[in-house]
Amino acid sequence: MAAAVQASATRLLDFTVGSAFRAVLEANASVALWMQWLILQVLRTARAATSTGADLDSWMADMSLTRLPAVSATGIVTFSRITPTLAALVPVGTLVRTADGTQTFSVLIDTTNPAWVGASSGYVVTSGLASLDLPVAAVVPGNAGNVQAGAISLLASAVPGIDSVYNSSAFLNGLDAETDNAFRSRFRNFIASRSRATPAAIAYAITSIQQGLNYTIQENTDPMGQPSLGQFVVTVDDGSGNPSTTLLSTVQTAIEAVRPVGSFFSVRPPNVVTADVSMLITVASDSMKTPVQAVVGDAVKDYINGLSIGCGLALTKLAQIAYAANPSVINVSALLINGTPDDLPAMPTSVIKTGMVAVN
Repeated sequence: MAAAVQASATRLLDFTVGSAFRAVLEANASVALWMQWLILQVLRTARAATSTGADLDSWMADMSLTRLPAVSATGIVTFSRITPTLAALVPVGTLVRTADGTQTFSVLIDTTNPAWVGASSGYVVTSGLASLDLPVAAVVPGNAGNVQAGAISLLASAVPGIDSVYNSSAFLNGLDAETDNAFRSRFRNFIASRSRATPAAIAYAITSIQQGLNYTIQENTDPMGQPSLGQFVVTVDDGSGNPSTTLLSTVQTAIEAVRPVGSFFSVRPPNVVTADVSMLITVASDSMKTPVQAVVGDAVKDYINGLSIGCGLALTKLAQIAYAANPSVINVSALLINGTPDDLPAMPTSVIKTGMVAVN
């Protein structure tokens, strides 16, 4: 700006700090930058590739697509008491919390539990019974509900006859709302599925049910793995290795809406293959071995339980996990899977889950 103004002037102008000319140019520059920022904001929100958060939701809403919501973490909490002489009732909706008070969980209905009493809308801890395991879900959905074992230790609701609570296992199934990148990726599958009757259409139908679903599609195959023209098999897992019949039925309905005409299919859970892992680690001389063993064991479990359907388990990968889990690990040896020093091979319809993990 200064160069343009000076070139149009017939005398030398003063552009030093504090001069009137410089103040006018700086004010114009500020307005220009502000307008440029507004234009960039408009361009950013006008495209799905650059929109984020609520702007991306609005953009996708024009295509009748919605972001997959967050999922509440669920698990089992043990309700205990010191004196089990009288019966106690734990109503549905009873609240428990983590020791730091940041996460709250609510007792769920489980009509298959022998302690469930429908007339009382709760679970009865009978006389003589010191503890009872009950299902709970995080009040606030999201990844924050994935707490470690033993983190839940406070009763947030008054329950006569119950003295303490704790969770013996970690909660791992809580999920935050679908990320922007995952939303965009699913949108691409949505566009690809407009022609219908394609693997992309089936994949979109499955992934739109809920977050965290893992699946494989085998074409021209029957449920027994034998060749069968016009038939396909969909194997679905929600991360547990044992998806519910309700989820499988929902997947069946979603696929039915997009399957090729003249074809028939089946939806099945994966075959669970148990992996018992043992290893010997050496830690640095200035480190305590016991805490490192626990960290390595948890890392190995998380990796194995996160494997997708059809993925094998490699010995060398487990060694890599052990080294990466803690910088104090300086050697990994005697690594075995199910008692043998061999990889656990991948099977098209199987998923590998942890059995016993021994880190010595």
